[in-house]
Amino acid sequence: MAGREGNTPEFRKIEFPAVIGIPERTEAPPYYFKYIDRISNGQIVEELASQRQEALEFFSTISEEKSLHRYAPDNWSIRQVVNHVNDTERVFVYRALWFARGFDTPLPSYDEKVASSMARADEVPWNRTVEEFDDVRRATVDFFRNLPADSWMRTGIASDNPFTVRALAYIVAGHAAHHMAILRERYL
Repeated sequence: MAGREGNTPEFRKIEFPAVIGIPERTEAPPYYFKYIDRISNGQIVEELASQRQEALEFFSTISEEKSLHRYAPDNWSIRQVVNHVNDTERVFVYRALWFARGFDTPLPSYDEKVASSMARADEVPWNRTVEEFDDVRRATVDFFRNLPADSWMRTGIASDNPFTVRALAYIVAGHAAHHMAILRERYL
């Protein structure tokens, strides 16, 4: 790219890998299919990229004040929900990286309640939370777009359960779709 010398950067068309295909029921524990089943696009990298744009457009309609809204007293605020999506995406992409790169050490569980309580997301300005989503999702798309073809079906153990890298990519997309639907239905 020419941008480093002060010139206008050249933008390239994003190329996505060939159709990856939707995970089989043996590629993740049954619980995670509530996320995987939300995604019908066999081109998961393309899906992750389009989700990014859709989410950013949606988030732009939410004000700083509205981002602190909770639909019930004991529920997370909108900021906390998006922070949770960011954190969870990082965890599942890390798992995908670990397995794709051939590591075989099992990975620990992830407790979203612990993570959320330590994040103090309501103290982070809304625009920074949205920027973080954008940064995390861009990194996710880059990781999966550049994944060698033979890495998609590699497996590993996390939370005492087997996962394929492909299933983890679908879980990332489905988890975000799940929470975007909750935001639309219950918060706004």
